[in-house]
This record gives sequence, C-alpha cells and structure tokens, in this order.
Amino acid sequence: MRKVAVIGAGSWGTALAMVLARSGRPVSLLTRSEAQACHILRERQNSRYLPGLPLPSNITPAAVLAEVLDQAEAIVLAVPCAVTESYLTRFRDDDRLVIATAKGLHPDTMERMDELLVRYLGRARMALLSGPSFAREVAQGKPTAITMAAHDLATAAYAASFFSDQHFRVYHSDDPAGVAIGGSLKNVIAIAAGIADGMQLGHNAIAALVTRGISEISRLAVACGARAATLAGLSGLGDLVLTCTGGLSRNRRFGMALAQGMDMAAARAHIGQVVEGERTTRAVCQLARQKGVDMPISFAVDRILSQGVAPEMALSSLLARPEGCEYTS
Repeated sequence: MRKVAVIGAGSWGTALAMVLARSGRPVSLLTRSEAQACHILRERQNSRYLPGLPLPSNITPAAVLAEVLDQAEAIVLAVPCAVTESYLTRFRDDDRLVIATAKGLHPDTMERMDELLVRYLGRARMALLSGPSFAREVAQGKPTAITMAAHDLATAAYAASFFSDQHFRVYHSDDPAGVAIGGSLKNVIAIAAGIADGMQLGHNAIAALVTRGISEISRLAVACGARAATLAGLSGLGDLVLTCTGGLSRNRRFGMALAQGMDMAAARAHIGQVVEGERTTRAVCQLARQKGVDMPISFAVDRILSQGVAPEMALSSLLARPEGCEYTS
C-alpha cells in the first residue's frame, strides 16, 4: 500500500492519520514546526490535541511539506478552512487526489469548500470528507459513519478506499455541494445550541434549534444547487445533531461560553482551538441574503458575534417571529 500524506497535525488530522495507518499503509503527517514533529516522534502521541492516545508506528511526522508529499498516492488536507486555500495553491500542478476535510465558507468570496477545490484542482482531483465525527472518538477507534463526496461516485469510492477501517464507515456521495453546505452551516447552528444550553433554556429549545436549523441549512443548500436529500444524511442532519448536543463540540462550547458572559476573546481562549462556526457565520449570512434565503437562527447568531447583541435580545427577537406553516408545498 502506497503512502498517504496528511496535511495538518491538529486533532482531526491526527485522528485521520491513525485511521489510515490502521490498514497498515505508511502515513506521513505534516506538523506546524520541527519541534512539534520531534515531540510527536519521541512521545508517539500528539499530546497537545489527543493526549493519551498512542500513534501507530507507521505514522511519520515531519515539518517539511516536500518530505511529507514524497511518494504519497493521495493527500488528505486536514487544516482549518481559513488556511486551506494557501495549500491548494501548492497542489494546483500536482496530479494526486486531494481529500479535504475543512468545514466552512471562504470569508471573502463565500465559496464553499467544494468550489474552492474545483477552482484550484478541477473536478476530477477533489473529494470532500464530512460527517458526524469527533476526532477523539475516531482516534480511539469508536464506530463512526461519515460521507465522502466527489463529482462522481467512482472518485468518491476511490477516495474512501484509503480509509479501510471497519470502525470508520465511509459512505459515498456525488453531491459535494450538499455535503459542503451541511458541514459548514452545522457549526453556526451549534453555536446557537450552545448559547441555548448556556442560558439553560432546556431540551425542548435544543430540539427546536436542531429541527429548524436543518430546515435553514436545507433551504440554502437547495438554493445553491444541492439535493435536499443530502441534508437528511450523515453530512447534514447527522453532523448537526452531534455538533449541537455533543460535549466535545467546540462550536457548542463556544456558544455556551458567550451565554455565560464571556466576551469573544475570552470565549476563544476558553476553547483553545479554531472555532469554525465563528469564522463561517458572517459568510453564511451574506450568502443567504444573496440567494434570498431566510435563515433566522443564523442571522441571530451573526448579530451576537458581529454586532455584540446580547444573547437574551437575540432570543427575544427569534421568539417574536410570527408562527407559520412548518413546511410549504
């Protein structure tokens, strides 16, 4: 089995490297620095992001991109959305498949992850991995089901074939737009769910946020040309439920911190890792207005994050909306 290169030694990149390595294939893992690479190599674990979980011996950390890419058959791009583009520029003239895992929208162009991949790589060389998956549980080998999307099912299946771990089930999709939107928007709704948790609004409120949240996500997805059925699957509803209710969710914990009185800087420091929903919310709302899609929960989160509106005021605004038909034919 030929090597796979994993770009990004955060919690998710490390967890995916562990999944890839369990099949016996060599895996190279790009770290931020030589010091981080040496520490992981010496300790045989990523003690900053996944402490206590030993790495398989066939994972090799390195800080030099060329070294990581050497002889790799495929590239797994596991870095935050904000830095994905900087790597895609380096892979433009490559001929290998790139499997991206970031969940977000480009803050300036409002491009989805699948659109960014196509712009730099073309349709044939891109795949998108997304779904309900906390990194720590994946690294521990706990059962996980996730979606691999590409513009044709053959490419999706080829990309999925690298992850031959019976506890990491990869389903195939040829709707990368729907998978990208589900992965991006669930983080915004999860911030709202965290705010609701922090305000102790109860289980009923969380259930309402999840249900109305998937309705918002589906409306925008369809307006962008995606299939509504995709949002009822793992990369839509599945990921939304996990992120809105799971204790390991950074976005949910970020919302809770805001509801408990922390300002934005303190909430970021409290989480200690990238909160994709914070960076995505403004772009999501701009895209929704451009498409003429009403997204009241997302708009409320944007007012809290961008305008400093108190969570209590945002809640009052949501509750004051007139009731209507849940679905229209």
